[in-house]
Amino acid sequence: MHAHPTPTPGHPIRVAVLGSTGSIGRQALDVAAQNPDLVKIVALSANSSVDLIARQAEQFDVQHLAMGRSDSAAELALRVPDSHVGVGADAVEELTLLDDVDIVLNALVGAAGLRATVSTLRAGRRLALANKESLVVGGELVTSLAKPGMMTPVDSEHSAIYQCLLGEDPRDASRIWLTASGGPFRGRTRDDLASVTAQDALKHPNWVMGPKISIDSATLMNKGLEAIEAHHLFGMDYDRIRIVVHPQSCIHSMVEFSDGSVIAHLGATDMRIPIQFALSEPRRWSAPVEPVDFTTIGQLDFENPDLDTFKCLAIALQAGRDGGTTPVAMNAANEVAVAAFLKDRIGFTDVDRVVSGVLDVHKREVLESIEQVEEIDMRSRESAESIVEQVSAT
Repeated sequence: MHAHPTPTPGHPIRVAVLGSTGSIGRQALDVAAQNPDLVKIVALSANSSVDLIARQAEQFDVQHLAMGRSDSAAELALRVPDSHVGVGADAVEELTLLDDVDIVLNALVGAAGLRATVSTLRAGRRLALANKESLVVGGELVTSLAKPGMMTPVDSEHSAIYQCLLGEDPRDASRIWLTASGGPFRGRTRDDLASVTAQDALKHPNWVMGPKISIDSATLMNKGLEAIEAHHLFGMDYDRIRIVVHPQSCIHSMVEFSDGSVIAHLGATDMRIPIQFALSEPRRWSAPVEPVDFTTIGQLDFENPDLDTFKCLAIALQAGRDGGTTPVAMNAANEVAVAAFLKDRIGFTDVDRVVSGVLDVHKREVLESIEQVEEIDMRSRESAESIVEQVSAT
């Protein structure tokens, strides 16, 4: 088992936060601010949010920074002259290799997070993984590098499953119950969804999340991506991963065992809890939020997802079963479609049409390298963009 860095007086855990200006990154820094004796932030990266990352660097006295865009990096370098500011994917990778990093929290959005995941694991650093696309598109490339104890999932569902399996023999796990809130459009028909706007889709009933994951939650694509993640993280066949809609989002996921026992992980709907656990493991620190009062919940409901209305979920599950490079094409198409929907270029129900269109022309290959992933990602994005243009022109 890979040793977990344990904070001691004067020696807090040193963390690099990739994607520090996004929703997960900001909440991770809130956890760090609540535990200054236990966590030291030593590196930050963002794409283009100069004002916010400059404030973060000042608050946590961070010397190592990276920006996705060169114009943003130049502006940031002027704002924080005492820090080193790198630019581009290579600079983000370099943060994972710094000598004074114990844990890398990968909260990058999209397939761009794969390189950082791979470089972290190759360097033998612990990875707190909030970038779901790393496993969706990288699959076996990532799991082959992750020695036991090196990778802790940050997604609330996968953190829940991970915790339910602690102390258990994974061979005794017979099924994963992956819970879904159902998103803002639970119970709607396909016809209802044709007219919803991006603003409607961004209003998640339970969770505070970034725009990309909020739209994925509304289409239920997010749950398909999570099923692919669970398949790779926990070695579970797709026919033993059961998705159940649980609108209260109190149960974050469950593991069923061969003797019929089911262990569930319950708690507040706040991402700071799984973020903090990924940093504190194997210990648990004081709660970063108010705990749940179970006398006020009333009831817990469960229902099957509507695969006919929310076609993205069915598409993602089939892509996972097909394996190889199919999830790469599916993920790339979805990222393009979601970006187009957020800009009002296509409608909500066009998202799954774009993804299906790309998969119709994709030729499945065996997954072999990051370079292959990036090539297929690029081709699939081009294919998706052409479909978006056709849809928006009609």
